[in-house]
Amino acid sequence: MAKALEFTPRVKTPEEKLGESVHDSAPALDESLKLLRELHEHGVLDVLIKLVRGGEGLSASAIHILGGKSGTAILRNGVEIVKILDGLDHRELRALGHGLQLGVSQGAQHVAQGKGVGLGDLVGLMRDRDVQLALGAIFGLLKGLGRGLREARGEDTETGNQREVDRGAR
Repeated sequence: MAKALEFTPRVKTPEEKLGESVHDSAPALDESLKLLRELHEHGVLDVLIKLVRGGEGLSASAIHILGGKSGTAILRNGVEIVKILDGLDHRELRALGHGLQLGVSQGAQHVAQGKGVGLGDLVGLMRDRDVQLALGAIFGLLKGLGRGLREARGEDTETGNQREVDRGAR
């Protein structure tokens, strides 16, 4: 009677396993190398390495990166953003953020359902308390933005009807 042959496949060496893995991942490795090359050329990789190693020389590397053509602009813009954030009241920002979150969610629901707004719907929405509050917030934002832009241009004088508009807003 015939006896079954016992076959034990040869165990692959670590080099063979690595070769197969590299072959299977060639497109991803190519993209990763391109990214790594860009990070190295722009000095970001050096900063990340120093950050991981404990920050030795990190400040000098960061200043070197910021010392390029756009470094001054980056610093100035960063300072201006910090000034803006410093002037915001966290409670007001939280309320606006919550309202924005709910608004985006409700807007996405309307889009998903394919709902539109007709003229009759618009007139009805104008009586909705939430819509009135949102419109008041938007117009307040526009008014403050306009005042800030006017002040930035050095215009301290009000327009002829500005007092009348301000009186009606109270």
